[in-house]
Amino acid sequence: MIQRIQSIFLLLASLSLLALFVIPFATSTTADTNLFADKVFDVFDNPILMVVVGLGGVLALVNIFLFKNRPLQMRLDYLVITLSILLPLIAILLVFQGGGETSGDIGIQENYFGLAMPILAITFTALANRFIKKDNKLVKSIDRLR
Repeated sequence: MIQRIQSIFLLLASLSLLALFVIPFATSTTADTNLFADKVFDVFDNPILMVVVGLGGVLALVNIFLFKNRPLQMRLDYLVITLSILLPLIAILLVFQGGGETSGDIGIQENYFGLAMPILAITFTALANRFIKKDNKLVKSIDRLR
């Protein structure tokens, strides 16, 4: 049954992760040689970020259709949460390290909503996981009565 509340939460988690392909993390006032070459730091500046965002978004989306296998669904939720935690850590690490090619003064102009998207994904995935556990508990209690 796809029309469950956890399906909505998983869809929102997937959309919040996949929205990072459109929303940048930050902009800069100066062009740099590595991350801020176009004065914008987004997912496309590093292949690791692209893989983490794409994998997390697709896993959350595929997880909607695994409603018959709740234990697998919970494990995939934990994987999506782990990827969502790694994403801002990698992005912040890349900004401050700059891959070894950035100059000392980056001059970040503004922070966009992009850094908040993984937090939204973690929240939505945790809520989905909570409702999956609730469903699992309900099914086990019904099986016990038979």
